[in-house]
Amino acid sequence: MSLSRMFSHIQINNHRPNKAKFIKNLMGEDGNPDVPLVEYIIHDSIIKTIMTEMLNREWIEWGSGPKPQKGYLDNFIEIWYRLGYDFVRFEQSLAFSEKHLSGKDRSWVDQQQGTIRNWHDFEKYNWPKVEDFDFSSYEYLNKNLPDGMGLIVSHGGGVFEHLSQIMSFEGLCYSLTDNHELVLAITDKLGNLMSDFYKHIIDLDNVIALWPGDDMGYRTGTMISPDDLREFILPWHKHFATMAHDRNLQYFLHSCGNVLAIMDDLIEDIKIDGKHSFEDAIIPIDKFQQFYGERTAVLGGIDINILSAGTIEDVRNRTRFLIEKCGKFGRFGIGSGNSIPDYVSAENYLAMIDEKHRIGKH
Repeated sequence: MSLSRMFSHIQINNHRPNKAKFIKNLMGEDGNPDVPLVEYIIHDSIIKTIMTEMLNREWIEWGSGPKPQKGYLDNFIEIWYRLGYDFVRFEQSLAFSEKHLSGKDRSWVDQQQGTIRNWHDFEKYNWPKVEDFDFSSYEYLNKNLPDGMGLIVSHGGGVFEHLSQIMSFEGLCYSLTDNHELVLAITDKLGNLMSDFYKHIIDLDNVIALWPGDDMGYRTGTMISPDDLREFILPWHKHFATMAHDRNLQYFLHSCGNVLAIMDDLIEDIKIDGKHSFEDAIIPIDKFQQFYGERTAVLGGIDINILSAGTIEDVRNRTRFLIEKCGKFGRFGIGSGNSIPDYVSAENYLAMIDEKHRIGKH
């Protein structure tokens, strides 16, 4: 059976995006609230499957030069638009030098040996220049969105993520004990570069929010102490949030892991407008909403283990449960608890989307 027939509630030709209503829903300002779709990242392999098998479009790989980038970005807009989102979320990163290790199918950051281990490494480090970065993809998306659709933007990776990758996590932990000044110098360099990066994209006329990702936790707690996060990392999120709020834009935050120890900081000091990334083993999103839902929007929530290992019916049941339970309180958007990686099937992802459209409003 074709994807279009399996997921017939996704009306790929009838969507009317409404970025203003989307924001009002999540800010609790809509007198007739809906449960919008939200998503952080959709892997290219999933986009390709839906593009070719459901939307009957040619897949174009990302490449150098304007023609392949234009084709890729046109498809990128289409996937968000046709599935029923009110926005496109897009991120790219400055080219930081970070050590990686490789396996058969994946690579990962070296957790023991960083690129910067001491002041000598810091002084010789080749920091990227924002003025050399090509922002044309952000500009193209902003210019070519369908009527009513918004653009949510981010730098790829936050200050903590790049700090722990440049120093290595082990190196960072040693330096937090032995060399606070070096940690501060690197975070300030990263934060200022990202601030300049945002200045190039935040004033695009269809931008409705900044939504960075900065994974600061693992299952049982924050990756470094809450006090160290307050000293080195959170001030930069406050700075980015202020940049957004000064322009009447929202500031959503994706942060994996258990960051409950700094949630009050994120809400009351940084003033995030929405929290994304939830894992049921840490705190299910409906429980999180009970504690924090009156102060910030709750975004996503369908555990990645259900999306990746569950059946289509499992995904539908969880989607329906969260819409019915969380939707009635408002300030809630349905989507994945993390992202849509390549090990989630297109069918399970579409089941989540289809179920949302099937039941409509909460």
